[in-house]
Amino acid sequence: MAQNTIFHNYTFGDQERKQLDRDGHYVLPELLTNDARKRLTESLTRIESLIPGGKKGYEPNRFAAEYDIYLESLIPHPQMLKLAREVLGDDIRYDHCVSLNRPGGNGGIGWHSHSYSEDDSRYGLVRIFFYVNGFEKDDGGLKAVPGSHLYRDPKIHGATDKALREGWLAGKTHLDTGDPLEIQELSVPPGTVVLMWTHAAHAVTPRKPDSDTRWTIVYAYYKPGKNPGARWITPEFENKHIPGAEGLMSPY
Repeated sequence: MAQNTIFHNYTFGDQERKQLDRDGHYVLPELLTNDARKRLTESLTRIESLIPGGKKGYEPNRFAAEYDIYLESLIPHPQMLKLAREVLGDDIRYDHCVSLNRPGGNGGIGWHSHSYSEDDSRYGLVRIFFYVNGFEKDDGGLKAVPGSHLYRDPKIHGATDKALREGWLAGKTHLDTGDPLEIQELSVPPGTVVLMWTHAAHAVTPRKPDSDTRWTIVYAYYKPGKNPGARWITPEFENKHIPGAEGLMSPY
């Protein structure tokens, strides 16, 4: 498959990396090209149609790239790998590709974080979210807590903002700046890409009942050296020959 451009021009240098490391997430507004948005919408619509009756444990949304050739082709896309390597360094591995579509009326998700190398900050895992048609903060919107990733806590939990503030967040300050940790609500335009370190606390607001589907896909890559745990990748896919993905699939 020909690899068309998926990103517009962008800058991710030392200052942008410092912001990602300070906040735990970094927003690249309107980064996706119109062609990429169109093809992603088609692929994500197809993934959504396959979910009913999907094989338990290997649902199309959790293993999205294994069900769609275009989504698969983005794993080793040169622009994708360039962005991932700007964050992680040259030696990287693929972890998962998951669709996060949220139709009108979807209830969102409470506060949580993810794991990888809790004991050694030299190793990181970054999630690259493609928000194909964007979102408003009160309509399937992403929420984050800048600085929460520095605690490298994979078990942050809170069903609501109130629960998070009274629980995990209570009394915590940013480990670099000393400022109190606070919840940040995001709104982003169509085509936005968001980078997020795996330990960052994040949540999603409910999608309004009369809104259309929020089309979203996330790709994750990590710097190898620690056990990545249960990756969402089947043995067959790990061993599949995907042009350009050589060296990306093995866990170490």
